[in-house]
Amino acid sequence: MIALGVVSMLTDVSSESVSAILPLYITAVLGMSPLAYGFIDGIYQGVSALVRMLGGWWADSSRRPKWVAFTGYAGSALSRIAMLFTTSFAGITGAVTVDRLGKGLRTGPRDALIATAAPPDQLGRNFGVHRALDTAGALAGPLLAFAVIALIPVGLGGYRSVFVMSAAFAVVGVVVLAVLVPNLRTAAEPSTRAEARTASRGAWRDLARPELRRLVLAAGVLGLLTVGDGFLYLALAQTGNLGAQYFPLLFVGTNAAYLALAVPFGRLADRVGRGRVFVGGYVVLLLAYLVALSALPDLARTIGTLLLLGAFYACTDGVLAALAARAVPEVSRSRGISAAQTAVALSRFAASVGFGVLWQFTGVSTALVVMAIGLAVAIPIAAWLLRVRRPDGSSLVGGAA
Repeated sequence: MIALGVVSMLTDVSSESVSAILPLYITAVLGMSPLAYGFIDGIYQGVSALVRMLGGWWADSSRRPKWVAFTGYAGSALSRIAMLFTTSFAGITGAVTVDRLGKGLRTGPRDALIATAAPPDQLGRNFGVHRALDTAGALAGPLLAFAVIALIPVGLGGYRSVFVMSAAFAVVGVVVLAVLVPNLRTAAEPSTRAEARTASRGAWRDLARPELRRLVLAAGVLGLLTVGDGFLYLALAQTGNLGAQYFPLLFVGTNAAYLALAVPFGRLADRVGRGRVFVGGYVVLLLAYLVALSALPDLARTIGTLLLLGAFYACTDGVLAALAARAVPEVSRSRGISAAQTAVALSRFAASVGFGVLWQFTGVSTALVVMAIGLAVAIPIAAWLLRVRRPDGSSLVGGAA
């Protein structure tokens, strides 16, 4: 699990260094509109949904999740190199698409490896440890991007230097995965083809289980009201006095909070119920919207929003995977996790495009108010959906589900 966390850490240094400059690069350097950024951010959030189920099926059927994850990590590394050679809307969209397809392919198999290595009563903790390492990379990436932008005059040269650094970290992450991460099998391999076909049919039927269906629906509903980080940071920059060179530090603030809280909230989820912590994370996100809309002084408003965003991710990211891992049998684990993450990816794609349209035609404050009202309505609906009873009498909201 630690080696896999190091892979994620290196990959997140790569991806988050680009994410930290992408909103400003697109809107300020290349001169594109918020709607154009909304489309690219939607691709960033949602296109991975196209292959998440493929990655889960491939990992479960081959029982070699490491090499499925390797394919996804390698694809993302290639996309980082492609960013060096394009400044057009189509080129950036293509590179982001390849990157996110790689992420979609690798995420379910990677999380299945974590779940396979973890005792059932420590899933939340182990996912929290992985997400903490992952977030350490997400914290370092924007800091490195900030350093590069500070040392090199803002413009194409500075941004391309960030892209070079990003590609280097991505390649190292792929090498570490190939050499150091063991290829744990997610279930015993069938002895005959007939057994394999029977197991495969049963695994797909497992996706119709009430626990997973309700989890997927709840995650999708909440994802529709989730504003992308880049949009919130652009809103803070537009309504405050934040200089362009400091923009990457907004990502640092969120990731620092996430890093500090990932393991504690993972342990809390194991104790009080993963569904409870997951839904609570969206209450925290609603508070982040309200703070971003508030009339607080710029510094207090910015710090408050970043801390709340970090807490939101600590409550939801690894916890969602832990919930999905326990909603289906081991043989279907990659598919179950992929199904829940696909719902989130698709809904966040719709949320990003929709928020971009709202911002373009109504302004950022009105767009945030609409999303906050929608989220306030969606939270109790999601909590009700997760109250489905499991065979042992527990539910996804409460207990050690």
